[in-house]
Amino acid sequence: MNDRAADAENHSTPPEWFDSHCHVYDPKIPDGRDAALAAARAAGVTAMVVVGCDRESSLAAIDAAANHSDVWATVGVHPHEARHGVDTITDLIDAPRVVAIGEAGLDYHYDHSPRDVQRHAFAAQIALANEHNLPLIIHTREAWDDTFDILDAEGTPTRCVFHCFTGGVTELNRCLERGALVSFSGIASFPSAHDVRAAAVACPADRMLIETDSPYLAPVPHRGRPNQPALVTAVGTAVADLRGVSPADIARITAANARTLFGLEPPAG
Repeated sequence: MNDRAADAENHSTPPEWFDSHCHVYDPKIPDGRDAALAAARAAGVTAMVVVGCDRESSLAAIDAAANHSDVWATVGVHPHEARHGVDTITDLIDAPRVVAIGEAGLDYHYDHSPRDVQRHAFAAQIALANEHNLPLIIHTREAWDDTFDILDAEGTPTRCVFHCFTGGVTELNRCLERGALVSFSGIASFPSAHDVRAAAVACPADRMLIETDSPYLAPVPHRGRPNQPALVTAVGTAVADLRGVSPADIARITAANARTLFGLEPPAG
């Protein structure tokens, strides 16, 4: 196939958008879970990972995955919920369509759980990811040094991603040094988010994901409204604009990266 024919084929095939991190069980999701999933499909989103933050939400993620063939689940204990203990979710790890541990990590902005408890829960979930050979989804806010220190001490899982990346190029490089992927959310579309936007430009294509983190952080021009997986297309378009490439390129690259991270087969057809 010559280059012109390949270009024509690429343009005739709709891009596959993959929302690597969403919370469609959240009551703030517009019109509820199933309507949001349907809207995502209509927008060209072919796969979504629904992320657990405690036992209840992990069970909700598992239920979403059980009822939708284009949805996968994670189980984890968010740093806000660390006080409840990681033992609350360990029996869920082997449930069908669970593809990762997390989100897990540290959040020193809100401190909803004591910091020592957060650190213990993060370390325990790193150990679970390593033990079960599953990817780890990392949440870190205002806690970069401790996050990296704990990863180094426990052994960074072979597959991991810093979700909803909020750092700059310096933090990006520290993630990359540990073999991690970095996931960009609607923050990359905010004109004031200079550090995150610089990181979105600097990130190697093979280490990048996109996500909505819905119902939070809706991208421009939807900012201020509840987010949903359909809007991952706007996140990807914002990243594409920053990098000077087509949205279809970002869709294709990030979907392939997400499928590799989570161990999923390419879509049929």
